[in-house]
Amino acid sequence: MTSFVDRAVLHVRAGDGGHGCVSIHREKFKPFGGPDGGDGGHGGSVTLVVDAGVHTLLDFHFHPHQKARNGNGGAGNHRDGANGETLTLRVPDGTVVQSIDGEVLADLVGVGTQFELARGGRGGRGNASLASTRRKAPGFAELGEPGETIDVVLELKSVADVGLVGFPSAGKSSLIAAISAARPKIADYPFTTLVPNLGVVQAGDETFTVADVPGLIPGAATGKGLGLEFLRHIERTAVLAHVVDTAALETERDPLSDIDAIEAELAAYGGLEDRPRLVVLNKIDVPDGRDLADIVRPELEARGYAVHVISAVTHEGLRELVFALSDVVKQHRAAAPPPERTRIILRPIAVDDSGFTIQRDAEGVYVVRGGAPERWVRQTNFDNDEAVGYLADRLARLGVEVGLKKAGAQPGDPVRIGVHEFDWQPNLFVEEEFVPGNRGTDYRLEDASKRVGATERKAMRAARRRPYEELEVSPGADDEDEDF
Repeated sequence: MTSFVDRAVLHVRAGDGGHGCVSIHREKFKPFGGPDGGDGGHGGSVTLVVDAGVHTLLDFHFHPHQKARNGNGGAGNHRDGANGETLTLRVPDGTVVQSIDGEVLADLVGVGTQFELARGGRGGRGNASLASTRRKAPGFAELGEPGETIDVVLELKSVADVGLVGFPSAGKSSLIAAISAARPKIADYPFTTLVPNLGVVQAGDETFTVADVPGLIPGAATGKGLGLEFLRHIERTAVLAHVVDTAALETERDPLSDIDAIEAELAAYGGLEDRPRLVVLNKIDVPDGRDLADIVRPELEARGYAVHVISAVTHEGLRELVFALSDVVKQHRAAAPPPERTRIILRPIAVDDSGFTIQRDAEGVYVVRGGAPERWVRQTNFDNDEAVGYLADRLARLGVEVGLKKAGAQPGDPVRIGVHEFDWQPNLFVEEEFVPGNRGTDYRLEDASKRVGATERKAMRAARRRPYEELEVSPGADDEDEDF
């Protein structure tokens, strides 16, 4: 028998981005043809999609760990790595995605609804993409960004128009089997139904769905019986139908007390006060049941309930009940607001948004937070001095150096970006023109006492660019010496 699972914990990891490639083009008569390292491919994302053919979370119960494919690394000759494929997880209609702490991340209702659960990491750029007028042949490439990792709880809340509630053995399964094509388990002992059952009912031109919720008992909203696990399945219903057993053998029970007990549990669960109610007095095929139904019906109607007397065995009164439920569902659908098309929301960046924030924690560390700085740090190879220098240049251009100075940071203070922590050296990169050196190195990271100043570097560069003829002694000067 197929198991029904309406709650599952899912551990998801998106694919990592591929690393960029460091490569220099070489061929015959062209030993140094420039950088040609390709970019790494993006990692695959993990997406949830509502599928009409899926009715349970059973697959995630047995396979709670899901991982998308990684992107491939780049290669020489400008070959980019392939992107990782998106992992699509199909879930039933009515699935609610929650964080471990209980925060609702998404409510997936409607076939085809999608939700990106974890985004794949960006692929690192190769040295061909990093080449510029200042760095004509970079000796480094960006690393692939790790994919997002998240743990979520999936809960299934059945999407039905009518919810059947009542005590165990009240005849809910028999009723849904009589008015629809559903075939739930039916037996003559309590708690026969252990999982919710859905049935599709046709009433003239109207079609609606009915959910059979497992039997409720006093204290269900606090965890007794099966009510706490399955009360969530009536949250989305348009109308609630109390199915009452009029032929119960217990002397301490009667239809009025059963309805009061169920209403108390619904009130304790919360969120169902505005749903219209109907009362279905079942099992009138038993003589004592018909007599009891005739006794309690006037009092139930006096309370404002629409009462229907039926027998799920002989089908007496089922047609009137089906059309009454159809009318209530039709009124609910007419009163509901029309579905709106998905809106595309544009959120432009504020004019005064620098893209990062700087705060000092209790340990005295200046913490830099921001999407761009943290991503740049994750994609930097700290074993390559040239890559570290490139990162520092990007942070300086973004304004991180100036922001640290305004925040009160002093030279040597610890600064943390992402998971990396380093000592701040404000004079190392700010307002200093970079002159490329050997690939994979950056002289600015050496000891400050050994570094050549900006003025000296400028003079050295001007000397290299000066034509060789200007350095030679002119012929006229030799002639003047000969005259003397």
